[in-house]
Parts: sequence; structure tokens; C-alpha cells
Amino acid sequence: MTPMHVLAVASEIYPLVKTGGLADVAGALPKALKAEGIETITLVPGYPDVLSALVEADEVLGYSRFYGGAARVLRGSAAGLQLFVLDAPHLFARPGNPYVAPDGADWPDNAIRYAALGRTAAEIGQGSIAQFVPQVVHAHDWQAGLSHAFLHYSDRPRPGTIMTVHNLAYQGQFPQAMLREIGLPPESFAIDGVEYYGAIGFLKAGLQFADHITTVSPSYAVEIQQDEGGMGLGGLLRARSDVLSGIINGIDTSIWNPATDRFIASTFSVATLADRAGNKAALQRRFDLPVSPDTFLLGLVSRMSWQKGLDLVLENMPLVLSEGTQLILLGSGDSDLEAGYRTAATSHRNQIGVVIGYDENLAHLIQAGADALLVPSRFEPCGLTQLCALRYGAIPIVSRVGGLADTVIDANEMAVAGNVATGIQFWPVSSESLAGAVRRARALFHDKPVWQRMQNNGMNVDVSWRNPARQYADLYRKLARPGR
Repeated sequence: MTPMHVLAVASEIYPLVKTGGLADVAGALPKALKAEGIETITLVPGYPDVLSALVEADEVLGYSRFYGGAARVLRGSAAGLQLFVLDAPHLFARPGNPYVAPDGADWPDNAIRYAALGRTAAEIGQGSIAQFVPQVVHAHDWQAGLSHAFLHYSDRPRPGTIMTVHNLAYQGQFPQAMLREIGLPPESFAIDGVEYYGAIGFLKAGLQFADHITTVSPSYAVEIQQDEGGMGLGGLLRARSDVLSGIINGIDTSIWNPATDRFIASTFSVATLADRAGNKAALQRRFDLPVSPDTFLLGLVSRMSWQKGLDLVLENMPLVLSEGTQLILLGSGDSDLEAGYRTAATSHRNQIGVVIGYDENLAHLIQAGADALLVPSRFEPCGLTQLCALRYGAIPIVSRVGGLADTVIDANEMAVAGNVATGIQFWPVSSESLAGAVRRARALFHDKPVWQRMQNNGMNVDVSWRNPARQYADLYRKLARPGR
């Protein structure tokens, strides 16, 4: 059987470059799609870390003048992924964060950088590389949004198109004056084109022109059609609701596997859950906290921002730390939140451990060693950290929003009696509700039989990409068109 060809377009991809969950999805979904007969090649920018990892690379397209300089498209592989890499040094040969300059501001030419990515995707989608003519182009987030605009405004046949929204808060808006430099025709700057409140909207363009729109959980698909959750795009999304759906994310269960994880102190499984205790002790020792199996240990692995609700935890710190509870945080982001957690750690050295930054090894150990994982987001398209928590026997304490609502079953009285509970949900997203959720979780922790049943339930949930990949494959087959 000849595999279907899909071109994915993403601005980051794990393990080569990552700033958030988009990279995890872009890295894991193509591997899962192989079982569905889908061959995916992902187009990514030629950042230094991507180019250094690329092996067996061949030039398949070349440009003498492309958005301000020479560029080429390389086809190769890295970390088990098939890639097209847009090697344009004048746009992407920059170290560090792919979107942000060393001074903390966005790169001033981000519009041009990601227009180049979208233009390249459109050309590949229309058959410029004879060896791989995709039947579907799948664009991820605003950085890839212009892919579908360039396809729309071309008079050549095009493939089917999908736009996936990982977080509607990031929309990619740029001045109207850049339209010509980006390479779009004047007629594209219209309400039914790329115009968005007087600016060029990269994400808006993708949503406007995609044959189908997906987001990363069913509940988030509903939330973004509302005025508040739609963040200015709710009307467009309501108008396109017949081609909008939510497909819950998965995680790469070969990487996130407590039975084989080389980053944790003691491997374990559902059958050997008692061995998990070694990770809690290792985590407590790592942060010079008292080593105590009976002390309730909370974990936080998160970007530090208003969206993630970490300010609510700071507001509740006296309650969070009551009864000797310990808290370990790994994350970075807003300077005020970073300072607040550093101060809290200094004031409570025997109860709080904080690492500002990101450490993949430590993230695994927190999942494996914490008793519960806090995810108090004000909105959350899907979330991956709670899926990892389920897999690792850390009970997720989550706000009832987006993908958190879809993936965690609250330990209410009926769910506990029916032995289906996997975590704690709270609503509304407020300081008082979070406080109540922490109190509930701590009480359940001391009821060992119930707590262990919840751990077993969570660890038995299929959080892999198997079911999501099947849904994407079905969608691709419905949308497929020849690219020539």
C-alpha cells in the first residue's frame, strides 16, 4: 500500500528545538502516524541546532534571492524524524530562543522569517520537490499560518490543508505595510483574507484558509469559539465551526515511560508501584528537603506566566505548606513570578525547592517523585504535563479548563466509589478554589488505599499518540488532494 504523503510545518520540533508543547507534538505525531500509513516530512527553519543535528542531507530546492538572501531547502533526518530544513542563514542562523532576541524582545524580522517558512511550505505543497508531493499540508500555530494563505492566492492546484492551534494567545500580528515585503497580493488585505484589526494576522490567515481547523482538545475547541476564549478570533471560529474540531494531544510514551526512564532514580510500573518511593526520596535529597515518605510533596513543572496560574499558588503558600507539605518547582518566565518563588524558597528552605530554567532530566524526576502535580492554568489548550503525571503516578491537581478538563477525572464522591478517579479538578480558577483543591488532595493522600487506586487508574490511561494519530489519519484521508 502506497503511504499518504503529509507535509507538516512547524517552527520548533523536539528534541532539536523546543520552547513549549508545540515542539513535543511536532516531534511525536509523525512517528505515531507511521502506523496509520502516513509518511510525514516536517518543514522546519534552519536554526543552528537543527542544522547541526541533520544527517544525510541533500539540497532539494535552491533560491538565489529569498526574503533578503540566498536560501536552500535540505532534505535529511535527525532524531528519527524526516525533515525539510529551510537553510536561510540571514533569517535563522541565530543562537538561543528561536523567536526572541538576547535583549528579550521579539526578533524585529519575525514576520519575514516565518513568511519565508510559509512560502516554502506552499511551494513544496504544490509539487516543487518531485520526490515528495504532499496530499495534505498540516500547519502548526501562527508561525506556519501563512502557508495556507500562499496556497490560497496561488493559481496552481493545491493539497488539502489543516491548521492546528496549539495556543490561541499567540497570533503573529504585523503591520499592514509589510504586505508587499511578505509577498502577498494587495487583495489579500481584506476581512476575508489576512487582515486582522488593521494588521496582518498570520494565525488568522491559517484559520481563514484551512480546509479544516483542529485544536488540541475538544473542550478548548468549544472555549475558543466564545468571545472571551476566542481572544479576538471567536467570531471567525464560530463562522467556521463546521470545520473545527478538537483532537487531544498524546505524549511520546517511549520517552515518558517510568519502567525504562533513565532520568529517574528508580524505575517502576503499575505492578511495581512501591518502587516509585525511591524517586520521592531522591527528589527530596536533590533539594535538601527532609526525606519523608509520609510528607505530601507537590510538584510544579511550568512556564511561569499569568496563563499558568502560578500567582495563585504564591497567594496560597501558607495553606500549600501547611501540615509540613513540600513544594518543588521547575520553570521560568515572568520575572515577578520568578522572584516570588525564589523568595518563598529562601523563606522556607525545608519545604520549597526551586529551579528557574528548564531541565529535562529534572522534569522526569519531578513527575516520578512528586505525590501530586499542580496545573492551575487559567486556560490550557491541552497541556502535556498532566498526561506525564498520569503516566508516572503523580496525581494531577488541575483547573477545569480546556484539555485539563478532558484528561483528568475528578475524585468526587461518585468517581472515587466507582474507582475511576484519576485526579483533582477545581473551578473557578481562583485562589479560593485552588486552596480547596489542595486541601482535598492532601486528605486523599493520607487515605492510602484510595490514593493508590487513583495512581493505578491514571497509570492505566492510554496517554499515547495512538488514538490521536488515528483521528488525524482519518482527517487527512478526508481532505487529501493531489498537490500538482
